[in-house]
Amino acid sequence: MNKKVIKTVSVVGLFSCLAIGFTSCEKRDPNSPGVEFMPDMYRSPSLESNMAYTMLESGEIMQANRLPVKGTVARGYLPYVYGNDTAGYGNAGRHLHNPLPKNETNLKQGEELYGKFCVHCHGTSGQGDGLVGGKLPGSPPSFTGALKNLPEGKMFHTITYGKGLMGPHASQLTQEERWKVVLYIQKLQNPEGMATANIAANATPAETKPEEKK
Repeated sequence: MNKKVIKTVSVVGLFSCLAIGFTSCEKRDPNSPGVEFMPDMYRSPSLESNMAYTMLESGEIMQANRLPVKGTVARGYLPYVYGNDTAGYGNAGRHLHNPLPKNETNLKQGEELYGKFCVHCHGTSGQGDGLVGGKLPGSPPSFTGALKNLPEGKMFHTITYGKGLMGPHASQLTQEERWKVVLYIQKLQNPEGMATANIAANATPAETKPEEKK
């Protein structure tokens, strides 16, 4: 082994010993992950809701909340085509109808939802005499009075967007749940008529026997 090689090995060994000496004497933080090699490759920055951040390349300020791709619809979501205006309210009343059958299951679930989201203002019988409704500047109208013949499409539209002092409930109730509430309101409006409709909806065709051959 020549002197040059021996000198190189000696220098490398010296630096290695110094590195080991410095690191062994260093007081370590037990919570430290140690030295990270190229952390940007595997540790992406976390973004909080509603925060803004700056793009390093362009310097452009971006929002963490991104809009969905144009023309796409989220899974399980049905677009509501009627706008939150007078025209949308009228068109909903003319063209929008309840897709759910009038049966005991839907009525029972509608009653439960009504008790959670509506009874405090509209009251148990729909007379606008709920504990909260009675303290409002104008009590909610009675379902059996001014709203007796309100089309179901307008009911759904009102639950979706709100109307007057009533706030929107689209964020609390799915479209199916809103329709179940409408079914229960119709029951409050006309209990006898709803019972008749239920019988008709749940009725099964009578069994017919084939004619006997003579």
